[in-house]
Amino acid sequence: MLGFDYGTSNCAVATMINGQPKLIKLGEHGRYMPSTLYAPSRDIVSYDLAQKLPSHAQDTFKTQRHLQLIKGANAMSELKYDEIPTHLSFGQLALSRYLEDPEEGYYLKSPKSFLGASGLLPPQIALFEDIVASMMLEVKTQSEKSLGHEITQTVIGRPINFQGLNAHKSNSQAIEILTRAAKRIGFKDVEYQYEPVAAGFEFEATLNEETRVLVVDIGGGTSDISMLLMGPQYSKLQDRSEQLLAHSGQRIGGNDLDIQLCMRGLMPSLGIDSLAVSGKAMPTSFHWQAASINNINDQTDFYSDANERALKQLIKDAAQPHLIERLLKVQQEKLSYQLVNSAERAKIALTNSDSTDISLTYLDDKLTTAVNRDTLYRANARHLDNIGKLIEDTLQQANCQPDVVFVTGGSAQSPVLQDYLNNYFKDHQTRLVTGDHFGSVTAGLSRWANNIFR
Repeated sequence: MLGFDYGTSNCAVATMINGQPKLIKLGEHGRYMPSTLYAPSRDIVSYDLAQKLPSHAQDTFKTQRHLQLIKGANAMSELKYDEIPTHLSFGQLALSRYLEDPEEGYYLKSPKSFLGASGLLPPQIALFEDIVASMMLEVKTQSEKSLGHEITQTVIGRPINFQGLNAHKSNSQAIEILTRAAKRIGFKDVEYQYEPVAAGFEFEATLNEETRVLVVDIGGGTSDISMLLMGPQYSKLQDRSEQLLAHSGQRIGGNDLDIQLCMRGLMPSLGIDSLAVSGKAMPTSFHWQAASINNINDQTDFYSDANERALKQLIKDAAQPHLIERLLKVQQEKLSYQLVNSAERAKIALTNSDSTDISLTYLDDKLTTAVNRDTLYRANARHLDNIGKLIEDTLQQANCQPDVVFVTGGSAQSPVLQDYLNNYFKDHQTRLVTGDHFGSVTAGLSRWANNIFR
């Protein structure tokens, strides 16, 4: 049985060995596989999956995906004719293949961000389901190689709310996609647990008395807050509903921090603050569409032919046309992910430094831009305030104050966020404890899997 963290930033799995959770090495990915996929053509995703599925699932899949598989077979023939590698890649290798030639192939980062999106059409839902299944199958296969046996039971982590306009509908849609994908690749028993609750289970293993714990989980796609009653007397229970006192969650995560830093720190080099020859401010909608890699509608609009024509007209109207030419290059060469990746690398560099220089030579020779922590803070002031509101909402629901605040999630490493939380709780006389930023949720999911599947 596995605890499966199908995360916005990374995928990780753990199992219980000798009473303790152990994160499993996923082959060349290590313990954490970045949540990215690269295919030389989008049309071959379903085709590739069909070849790898367990035999019992292939007939149904081929019936459900008949048209997609025909398109995939045609795309596969063209790729082979052109001597282009036809295999899918995951994790860091997926990013590397994308960066080699961003104009070619199909690259997707953080598919979890799209699962609850409003307005998805059936073909889009089918594609995301096959992407999720392909990534899960890679993780499952590598896990089974490491452990030496088949795995059929899993607890998958989920946020309080997936990203979408209607929380109930978005959550249902996302869970249905995840469940279909997981069962298609061979998981027979699939359960879910809130990610902050799972992180709380891992912290609970360190407690020797009843404790009110506020879990603050800031991940790649969402911020999730839970107030939990925890202690050794509860750890083996299979029903924890009485101890789960309150939850709040919203789409605020590391991806949003990256996008906001991209907008404030990098987009000035692409003309976001520039003027037209007339003296009027240039429109900013194109810049937002370019950076919004977690919004499928914005990305579709940005890469449309109509947008390309509009950007060419903007260049003619601009007082500094070379700046808008860089934005046009992003559009023509499909560089959105590379641009936001540059912002992400800047955010990471700011963890240990007050400022950093980021190379943008893929847009213009010798182009660099400097960003600092103050830029990161100002870019994300609204998001930080919203995290504070989530905490307030959780405390009001629970109608009590925590004894301990347990902070986890990859994005919680950011010094900007750490400073915000320290300031927020400085008058609460509450102890802040930092968990394993990347592993707490995964470990807690394996503990819960061990409880409910034993």
